[in-house]
This record gives sequence, C-alpha cells and structure tokens, in this order.
Amino acid sequence: MCGIAGIYNYANDEPVNTFVLRQMTSVLTHRGPDDDGFYVSGRIGVGHRRLSIIDVAGGHQPIFNEDGTMAIVFNGEIYNYRELAKLVESRGHKLQTQTDTETILHLYEEFGDACIEYLRGMFAFAIWDSRKQKLLLARDRVGKKPLYYADVDGCLLFGSELKSLLEHPRLAQMSREVDVQAVADYFSYQFIPAPKTIFRQARKLRAGHVLVVTPDGAQERQYWDIDFGQTECRSEEEWCELLLDEFRTAVDGRLIGEVPLGAFLSSGVDSSAVVAMMSRISKRSVVTSTIGFSEEEFSEAADAQEFAKSLNAVHHERMVTPDAAGMIEKLAWHYDEPFADASAIPTFYVSQAAREFVTVALSGDGGDESFAGYRRYAFDAAENRVRALVPASFRRPLFGALADVYPKADWLPRALRAKTTLRNLSLDPARGYFNSVYGATANERDGLLSRDVQAQLRGYDPFDLFAEHYYRANTTDPIARAQYVDIKTYLTDGVLVKVDRASMAVSLEVRCPLLDHRLMELAARIPSGFKLRGRTGKYIFKRALSELLPPEVLTRRKQGFVVPLAEWLRGDLRELAESALFDAAANDGWLEPQVVTKLWQQHQSGWRDYSRPLWAILMFRMWQRTFSRQT
Repeated sequence: MCGIAGIYNYANDEPVNTFVLRQMTSVLTHRGPDDDGFYVSGRIGVGHRRLSIIDVAGGHQPIFNEDGTMAIVFNGEIYNYRELAKLVESRGHKLQTQTDTETILHLYEEFGDACIEYLRGMFAFAIWDSRKQKLLLARDRVGKKPLYYADVDGCLLFGSELKSLLEHPRLAQMSREVDVQAVADYFSYQFIPAPKTIFRQARKLRAGHVLVVTPDGAQERQYWDIDFGQTECRSEEEWCELLLDEFRTAVDGRLIGEVPLGAFLSSGVDSSAVVAMMSRISKRSVVTSTIGFSEEEFSEAADAQEFAKSLNAVHHERMVTPDAAGMIEKLAWHYDEPFADASAIPTFYVSQAAREFVTVALSGDGGDESFAGYRRYAFDAAENRVRALVPASFRRPLFGALADVYPKADWLPRALRAKTTLRNLSLDPARGYFNSVYGATANERDGLLSRDVQAQLRGYDPFDLFAEHYYRANTTDPIARAQYVDIKTYLTDGVLVKVDRASMAVSLEVRCPLLDHRLMELAARIPSGFKLRGRTGKYIFKRALSELLPPEVLTRRKQGFVVPLAEWLRGDLRELAESALFDAAANDGWLEPQVVTKLWQQHQSGWRDYSRPLWAILMFRMWQRTFSRQT
C-alpha cells in the first residue's frame, strides 16, 4: 500500500514549493516505507510513498505515459490489471512496467474519466494531464482507500491522510478552524462522516466519487452507487452457486503480489470463509493471524486456532492488553481526527502480529453489510413489523412514554434491556435504526456539548445525513435501506477507516474480498428474505459456504475483534482516562464538565455502561493533545 500527496495552484501560476511537497509526502512514510518519488512542474506537484508489492523492482512512482504529458500517483491495488494491460496493449500502448498503476494511466488516455469503470480493486489516485491542465482525483467505490483535499484560495491540496495537508503553510494554525458540525457528527457517529473532516477547510473525497480540477475550478461528482432496487427471482441453489463463484473470483484476484501474503482470522463466518477459500485456491499453507484477550468472554483465539489447525494454516496469535498511554496516543496520531471505535486497538494489534510474517493480509470486512449479518438487522425487522401493525398516532406516545420510564439497566440480562427497543418503536424507521446503531453515543450528545457549541450549531442535526442516505436508497425495503445507509456511513467512514489506519500504521496492506464491487452488486440483487431468515443473518451466504465451512463455524454467534472496553475504563485505562477527561485544560468550551463527571461516576459505579460516550470523549481529548497546534 502507499501514500500520495500533491499541490495544484490551479487559479494562479505560483510554482509549487518542492520542500513543502516533500514534507507533505514524508509524513506518510508509514504508508510507504520502501521508496518515494516526486514530480514538480510549475504549478503542479505530486508525491508518492511506496509499499512495494507488485513489480517490486520496476514500480517506482510517479509513472508517466509514453510522451511524458501525463503522470499518475496511485495508492491501492487493481486486481484485474493483467487483463487491463492486454486491453491497453491492444490499443497500441507499450508498457514500461509490470504494475497495475501504469494500466490506469493508459486507460485514462483511452477512455478519459471513464477509465474508473474498468477498475476492479481498491484505489485512490491522482492523474495529471498537462495538455488539459487537468488534475483528476479518484477514490474507489466503497472507500477502502482514503483521499483528503483542501481548496484554499485557488490552491488544491490532496493527500492520503489529513496530516499530509496540515504540512502545507496555507493550512497554518490560523486557518485550521475546527468544524463545529463535524464535532457534533463525531459525538453521534463516533467518527466524522464524509465529506466533512474535523477542520472546516479540509474535505474527504467521498467513496465512489472523482474530483476534477482545472483552471476553471474544482468539481466533485459521483461515478458509482450500490443499487438494492433491482432484486432478482432465483432459487436458493442458484444464488448459492452464483455467490460461491463470485466469492472465489474475488479471493483469487486478491492473491496477486510478489511479497508474503496471509489473512486475519477471528472465529466468525466471514474471515473463516476467506481463509478457507484461500486454502482451497493456494498451493501453500495460509498464514493466519489473530488476537486474544485475557477476558475469555471477549476472546475468540481458541476457536480461531482450532479452525486454522483444521486447514493446516500457519497460525500466529497475540494477546491484547490495554497499553494505555502508548497505544492510545499512537492511535490519535494515526487517525488524524477524533475516532472512537475502540476495536481500532485489536485491529492495530492483529495488523502488527500479521506484519511480522506478511506484507499483505486478507480480511473478512464487508460481509455483514452486504448480507445483513449484524444482529441489529433482525431487531430492526421485528420493530418494523410492530410499526406496520400499530398506528403511529398510538405507537409514538405509548412506546415513547414506556421508554421514558423504563430503566437503562445495563447490568440486567440483555433480554430485559428493553429501553432501546421501546424508544425505537416510538420513532419512524429511519430514526429508529439510527438509534439502534448510534444511540449509545448520540443520545448523550446534546447534554455533552456546551451551550456555546449548541448555539453555534443553530439546530444542526447529525441525523439529517443519515436520513439522506436512508431515503436515497433505491428501495422501499427497510432491511435494504438499513444495509445501504450502513455501507454509506458505518462501513466507509467507520470500519474501513479503522482498518486502513491501523494496518498502515505498521505498513501492512489489507485486502477485502467481500468488498469486491461485483460481489457487492450481486448481493444487492438478492431479496432480503434470503439474507435475513427469521433471526438468522447472512442466511444465503452461509448456505453457499456450507461446503467450505463446518457447521460449528456457520452457527457460531458473531463476535469479531471486540474489546472489553467497559472493564478497561474501570481498570487498566482508568488513570489515563481520568487524566484526559478531567485535567485543567479539558474545560475548553467544547463539552460540559458536569455531564462528563456524571457519566464517569455512574460508569465507575458499575450500574451503568457509559463506555461508548466516555471513549468518544477520551479520544476527542487525545486528538486535541496530539494536534494541539490546530485546536
């Protein structure tokens, strides 16, 4: 994997400062420790940091076309690049390398911006076309690879990480204004959804979008979307055959490279399916990595080890401990923005464990979103059945009143924790699903944010972005809508950001077969009844995998790399958290100190679980410490 950066003074003829470009690029060294490269010509400059995987000897970037009028810097992998190479060669191009990068550039020469439609893989790239004085920035369909940009007084900056942009003097301290709406978003979602960043002047290029920059200005447009509205009528056997065939193709394509390759392995269906398919395709034993916890109820290490043994995999395991200061400060630096998914910790550790033995690891990310695997989909379906039976005029006041008086008894067995369900039933489907996914943090937001911040927000509601995606889905099926909004928000800006930053922190490339866009498009055409059967998620995918995986894997309760966060905040992380939450500098006008204190004390009592909002506060404070110049 790699890192890219660049500067284009599109509105003037100011030459690019080479030193600044090198600074923007060097801060991405962890993404590409093997090599760097630059191209500077007048008002355009691009930089690249390389993690060498394909054509290790000859893949130095930037790469140019035959007459030197175009250049590309690229982050990602194109898994169908060999067939694309044949296509461009058939049109008269002579390839100078064996890289996927060069094929993209020649595709652009032949098809212009439509070159993206030919690519099967993960990518963020920049193409400079000197003849048109045009810069094309593109990001893959689902957002596996990041790309940030800022348009400051006619100067377009871009980089693989936000910290790269911050190296440019045009984003000096005085212009690094924190976006108050982004802060509200963060304390709802636990991440900052695209296109916002924590800073007003910086933006994320959205997944499935391109940004075209010419002397006339910059314009962003969408080139791909997932469509759940074109379901097909097929038998279970047909769907199983189609899924298994497309899944095999997706895994097979991701085995390319000239470096050691392995996989992440939890005890769940998705990662087990990836490893099993790798084992079936590859002639070598698969190298697998997993992590475990001393708290056995959170640890999947034993099950993962048993499954790896059944496949004769070369298995590696690491135990995770809450290394307070070092780990959390490291995460704050690598994520650039406040990011509150605590599973970033085990994701970093499993990446670190894998990097000792391989340079590329396949993961099982994406299966839950495509095949309705999260338990919340079953709850949402049940709630929608109640909504269909009970008129809103009766349902809203009844269930709303019950939710108000029902205790938030986190210590009770899960079946008796009905407060969220009652609240959801009082809401419309979109609000109810939002509450299921983000309510643990979002419901505390308004109390947490200071009165001054609330005034600046002027009624802004982070839910509006969620609702926009929910109702934009080309379907009336509530389950499909939930999947669509998860793909557009939780997957892209949560899961994939977590995986990218944690793996790139140790210079590990992660590939996700279940996020192959053709496999996702196939899954989107499957009716919801084949995905969610009763309370069983991923029903049809599990059926398709029955010849690959044993019954105990297919029926095991989903867990994933989940951390015992509530316990850590009462134990190993307590001292660090108290220091960050309650030091003198913490009362800086963003949050209400009394509310933070109340959440902390009630969590420490053991009767309430406020681990998610407290972790969000902690990571916000750690971000402030790490990027204190900007705040």
